[in-house]
Amino acid sequence: MKYNSKDLKEMSNAVRAAALDAVLSAHSGHIGIVLGAADVVTTVFANFLHPARDRFILSAGHGSALLYAVLKLAGYNIGDLKSFRKMGGLPGHPEYGIDGVGATTGPLGQGVGNAVGVALAEKIKHSDGRVYCLCSDGDLMEGVAQESIAFAGRYGLNNLVLMWDDNGISIDGTALTDVDIPSRMVAAGWKVISINGNDFNRINAALMGLGRSRKPVFIQCRTVIGHGSSVAGTPRAHGYGLSDDELVECVRAMQSPRGVELWREHARADASRTATGMLSVDVPRIAFGGAMSDISTRELSGKYLEKILPHVPNLIGGSADLGASTNAKTSVSRDILPPRFDGNYINYGVREHAMGAIMNGMATMGLRPYGATFLVFSDYLRPSIRLSALSGLPVIYVFTHDSIAVGEDGPTHQPIEQLPSLRLIPNLNVFRPCNGEEVAAAWNTALRDTSRPSCMILSRQKISIVPAPRGADIEKGAYVIVPSSSRRVRATIVATGAEVPLAIDVARRIGRGVQVVSMPCVEQFRNAPADYKKSILRGYVVAIEAAASASWFEFADAVVGIDEFGASGNGAAVYKHFGFDADVIARDIARRIK
Repeated sequence: MKYNSKDLKEMSNAVRAAALDAVLSAHSGHIGIVLGAADVVTTVFANFLHPARDRFILSAGHGSALLYAVLKLAGYNIGDLKSFRKMGGLPGHPEYGIDGVGATTGPLGQGVGNAVGVALAEKIKHSDGRVYCLCSDGDLMEGVAQESIAFAGRYGLNNLVLMWDDNGISIDGTALTDVDIPSRMVAAGWKVISINGNDFNRINAALMGLGRSRKPVFIQCRTVIGHGSSVAGTPRAHGYGLSDDELVECVRAMQSPRGVELWREHARADASRTATGMLSVDVPRIAFGGAMSDISTRELSGKYLEKILPHVPNLIGGSADLGASTNAKTSVSRDILPPRFDGNYINYGVREHAMGAIMNGMATMGLRPYGATFLVFSDYLRPSIRLSALSGLPVIYVFTHDSIAVGEDGPTHQPIEQLPSLRLIPNLNVFRPCNGEEVAAAWNTALRDTSRPSCMILSRQKISIVPAPRGADIEKGAYVIVPSSSRRVRATIVATGAEVPLAIDVARRIGRGVQVVSMPCVEQFRNAPADYKKSILRGYVVAIEAAASASWFEFADAVVGIDEFGASGNGAAVYKHFGFDADVIARDIARRIK
C-alpha cells in the first residue's frame, strides 16, 4: 500500500477541489458524487489500480468531473479540466477514447455491463488484470445492471470489483433500490463487503483482501451525497445544487498543495500505460458462389461463421439463449465456461440488454464480439447498440427472424419498425443480405471495420437465392441484380433481403424496361458517389421491404411496406395478406409507368 490515510485525505481533497472547480467553470455538472465518493475513487487509483494492467469504469457517469479530476492529477493526458462541458472539451459524461476512460457511460447501468465485459475479456485473454467499477443507486435500479450482475455471478468473474456509492438519494428523493441489495448480490453469486465509504482504513482493507475471493466482489460504500456542503444528504446535492459563492468557498477549502504533490509523485511512478486499440481482422476470402437451393439467410450466415471462426482467434460469438435458432452457434463453436474460459462462444442466457453492454466492454479490450437474438428483441438492447455506435466499437449484432414471414409466432414476434429504426442510429451499418455473396460481403466488411458496429438482419424462412452478377459492387451498398431487358429503364424496383426474390418476380411480370436493385446496406449506398447512385436508381423507383415504409422515400417514388402490426398465420399467407404479392404489386407499377 503506497499511501496512508493522511496522504489519501490530502489527495482526495485535491481531487474534490479540481472537480468542483471544473463544475464551477462549466456552471453545470454534478457535485454530490464528487463530494461523496472522492475518497473511494482516490484510494483505488492511488493504492490499487495498475494503469498498464487494470481498468476503471465509472458506471455512475454523471460523476464525470470526479473521474476527470482523478485522471488529470494522476497524469493522464485528458486536456484542460476548465474545458469540462464546453464545445470541443471534456464531455458532460465520460466517453471512450479519452485517456483513462474505460467506457462511454452516463445512461445508468451500462457501465456495470461494460465492466462485466471487460472482466470477461480479461479471463478469455488469460490476463491478470482487475476491473474496478463505481456505480450509483440509480445504476442498480436499471435492468441492464441486474442482468449483468447475474451473468457475472454465473461466470464467477472474481477479477471484477463493483463499488456501490450507497448514499440513499436519487433525483426525486429517497433512492428506490431493492430493500436488501447485499442479500440480492449474495444470491447472484457475489462476495459482499460493507464499509464506510469515507473511511480510508476501511476502503484500503476491503480492497486489499480481493485476491482471496473466488467470486466477483461487491463493496457497499456508505457515503453522504454532497458530503460537507449545505445540501449534504439531500436530492439537491445530486446536480448543480450549490450557489457559485458556496462552490468557490468549497474549492478554496478543499485545495491541497500537498495532495497535488502526492499525485505528481504517483503519476511519475506509474508513467507506463498501455492503451488497447481495436484489432483489425485479417479476413480470409470466403464467398458463396453459383447456383444454390432455397435457403434462409440465417443459415448462410451460419455457414460463413463456420468457415471464418477457425481463422479469427479473437472473434467471440454468443447469443441470448438462441444460438441454434439464429445459427450463431456452429459446429466449430466452443462454449466459454469458468474456470478455464477457453473457447469462442458465450451463452448469455435470456439477457439481451446485458449481452450488448458486455460485448461493448469486450470490444474495448480488443476482442471482436458478435451476439445474436431475434430482430424484434433488438429493442431490448437498443441503448447498448447506440453506445456501440457512439463509442466507435466494432461489435456485430446478429438479428434473425426479420419480418412478418415469421408467421405463426404472431405480431409479438414480427418486427415492423425495428429495421428502419436501427438505420436511424449514426455510425451503424445495417446489412440485410439476400444471397451468399451479400452475406459474405456484410461479414467481411463488419470484421474489417474497426470504428463502427454492424447489424446483420437475417431471415428465418428459406428464400429463393439469386446470385449477384460477377463484378457487382456489393460494397457500395446496392447494385443491379437483374438488369432491364431493354436499354430504356422505365422502372427500378429496390428491395432488400428476403424481398429481393419477390422484386425479381414482380419485374418479370411487368416485362421490358424494369430492373431490380438489391440494397443490402442503405448506409453504404448513402455514402456512395453521386454518379453511382444516379446510375442505379433510374426511372420510376419502387422500394419493397417487409418493414415500416417511411424511410424509403429517401430513394423511392413509391413503397411497398407494412405500417401496422402483423398477424398470426402461415408465413406465406401473412406475407400475401399484407400486400407482398407479385401480381398485385406488378399491376400497380405497370399502371404507374404506362
